[in-house]
Amino acid sequence: MTKTLAPTRRAFLQTGAAGVAATGFQPLWAQEAAVPLDQYQPEFLSGAEWAFVMAATARLIPSEGDGPGAIEARVPVFIDRDLAGPFGQAADWYMAGPHDPGADPDFGYQTPLTPAEIYRAGIARFDEWCADAYGDTFAALSPDMQDAALDALEADAERAGESLGPAAGEGEEATEETAASPGGDGGEGAEQGDDEGEGTEQGEDENDDTETAVRIMPDELRDFFAMLVQNTKEGYFSDPKYGGNHQMASWVYIGFPGARASFLEWVDKDNIPYPLGPVSINGERA
Repeated sequence: MTKTLAPTRRAFLQTGAAGVAATGFQPLWAQEAAVPLDQYQPEFLSGAEWAFVMAATARLIPSEGDGPGAIEARVPVFIDRDLAGPFGQAADWYMAGPHDPGADPDFGYQTPLTPAEIYRAGIARFDEWCADAYGDTFAALSPDMQDAALDALEADAERAGESLGPAAGEGEEATEETAASPGGDGGEGAEQGDDEGEGTEQGEDENDDTETAVRIMPDELRDFFAMLVQNTKEGYFSDPKYGGNHQMASWVYIGFPGARASFLEWVDKDNIPYPLGPVSINGERA
């Protein structure tokens, strides 16, 4: 998840802002400085939840790299405001039952929980798991431990779609492998047990491994990781009016023109940097 540190990255962002001043345009965001993140008062997230979102987004898009990180882009502000608004409440989603959180993910959103409820319960559950696995909550861990914990959460989210049924603390339903082992419907494992006397022990070990592969998130929270990643991307690349992409830093980095009224004359100019810089929906320039 980490990237190689680029020593010129800060200078790159600073020269981007300086270039705007040189052209005679004064960006609107320069007239009112944003509240530092350590002084920001979340609209939805609690103190512990804010600490988690700060830490998690900082590992998903690290500050060490070729472009601005999630913290520089103020992605946590975007997520907090998003959860406090219609998205967090699933205001325009169909949320009536019946719900089957353990159904195949291809059936779509199956949990009765809103995104805000998924974040609240998901963060609490993940912090508990981190405390058991690493000795502290996610935000208090070292960056390397945080990366390992996120890797485990991602793997857990992928496993959620592999078999249906029981979730956290209850093990998983039998896969084809375990069904073919002793105690299943027969197969090579049973024959090996009859012929060599070792298949039964091997089957028991496999079953034990399956039972101990406890899911981190229960079925109703299995969308937590995917939602966190998606919202991090949205906060990084969305218009600054929504709280993220501070000073259009990600747009400057990738050369995206933003909401300019017209740039058709540049559409078929290949391998030529766009020189004018992005413009936000509110008319801010970077």
